[in-house]
Amino acid sequence: MIDVAMLTNPGGRDNNEDFIKMSSHNDDKCFVLCDGLGGHECGEIASKLVADTICDYFEKNGNSSDFLSKAINLAQEELLKLQKEKNMTNAMKTTVVVLVVSDEQVKWAHIGDSRLYHIYSSGTKYERTRDHSLVQVLLDMGEITEKELRNHNDRNKLLRVMGAEWGKKSFELSGVLEIESGHGFALMTDGFWEYVTEDEMMNLYNTTENAEQWLKEMEKIVVSKADMSTTDNYSAICVKVN
Repeated sequence: MIDVAMLTNPGGRDNNEDFIKMSSHNDDKCFVLCDGLGGHECGEIASKLVADTICDYFEKNGNSSDFLSKAINLAQEELLKLQKEKNMTNAMKTTVVVLVVSDEQVKWAHIGDSRLYHIYSSGTKYERTRDHSLVQVLLDMGEITEKELRNHNDRNKLLRVMGAEWGKKSFELSGVLEIESGHGFALMTDGFWEYVTEDEMMNLYNTTENAEQWLKEMEKIVVSKADMSTTDNYSAICVKVN
């Protein structure tokens, strides 16, 4: 059994280019989080189209072994098609994180710098997706620290996104993992995770009773640290496995 909480907020912006969505097929759940790029009427259209396409595909076809690959590739095709129709080639882009949860298994995929955190049942260990960004490369090379990544001047320079032509590398897929009680998952746009450190996230995971409390307490950190008159859109989906 899973406990879920979802949040999206425009922050200090006039429009919200983030988009979050949940869909179901029988007892299986699919969660999608997107952070649109390209400005008003570009990023927000891209993020909604990608999330809607993936969720619609899940509702119709269910959690097949190749669901993530097929759904994300279809969303990419639909987004590139819309760009051509609107004469906005390479203008409408978005990140995406997708989490699929069934009774016994969990899997995910991502492209861009929106993240998925997987917290193990001990509540003391986590893993996260690797950002497709310039600053992630600098971190991997040891030139900056995780803390410096959050405030680096180049943190918004992405290397891979939906809506741009892909080369040999595109989205990344997790393995299929057995789901266990006590595990947790957090999907976050950069407007959220830039302000919540991993230590804060883990501490709140262990001290809150449910996903809603976990998410609300983390949002309090975002609001306390960010300049809410100018900060980016921020969104998150929290899942606790009971």
